[in-house]
Amino acid sequence: MKAKAVLATAAALIAADAGQAHPLPSTSATTTYHRVTVDGVGIFYREAGPKGAPTIVLLHGFPSSSREFDPLIPLLATRYHLIAPDFPGFGHSDAPPPSSYAYTFDHLAQTTSALLDQLGIDKCVFYLHDYGGPVGFRVMAARPQRVQALVVQNANAYSEGLGAKWAVIAQYWADPKAHPEVFDAFVSQAATEQRHTLGTSHPERYNPDTWTDEYAHLQQPGQREIQSALLYDYRTNVASYPAWQSWLREHKPPTLVAWGKNDPSFIAAGGDAYKRDVPDAEVHQLDAGHFAFDEKNDEIADLILKFLANQSLK
Repeated sequence: MKAKAVLATAAALIAADAGQAHPLPSTSATTTYHRVTVDGVGIFYREAGPKGAPTIVLLHGFPSSSREFDPLIPLLATRYHLIAPDFPGFGHSDAPPPSSYAYTFDHLAQTTSALLDQLGIDKCVFYLHDYGGPVGFRVMAARPQRVQALVVQNANAYSEGLGAKWAVIAQYWADPKAHPEVFDAFVSQAATEQRHTLGTSHPERYNPDTWTDEYAHLQQPGQREIQSALLYDYRTNVASYPAWQSWLREHKPPTLVAWGKNDPSFIAAGGDAYKRDVPDAEVHQLDAGHFAFDEKNDEIADLILKFLANQSLK
């Protein structure tokens, strides 16, 4: 009887607290989640910050999604409007089969450009990470007037930035059917974890949910076909490096490079190389790996805020 009385009292207290509780007010820094249809494909994106503020478009890497920016977004959204989409085949965006959607970086860029058009974003800062680099360079080259500034985080555009593993991947580009083991290794559980943890100076800052969720996504039906198509098409990005370098020399956007210098995939030389084409670029080599913001989130946010404060953004 005594136990029942205690439970009844506890329930009454909880109910009373619930009745008095007020919902937390939403602020401009609150992340909201949206879905729109772009050229017949459902595209998911995160949004935060005041819509009247300058916009930062964050483009994610492999095999992640816009979720990779969750820790960074609140630190920037007090001053800037942020849009972070999931590419087709990634995150919560649609993943149509390759028979109905061509998984090339050209096509990802076309879809991303169409999304920005649909959202009315005609000027913005681009944040490029990993796969977001080749997508973003294509988007910027198609409409240079959209670009207000550039933040580069382990998004490679130089041959000297390619780590040793790319020599193995080049064998896959030459003959995918003869080298299925290259793709198997690329999407393996070990590789998915190592993209986060190799080169880190603070392994305790890495949440294992990150790579277990990414690996679970890679195991979904259709992902093998999608990701093999994109890995094969990545050869077109390396071939495009000279064109992107020429674009940087011509337009010289204000550029901040925040590079995880311990990244074995896109090595430190790739970050330093940006100064060759944008001499005024601000380059920071961070003691971090490929997903540098996993362990240097506050530092990267501070670099971005200070960098953008010196730009004429509208």
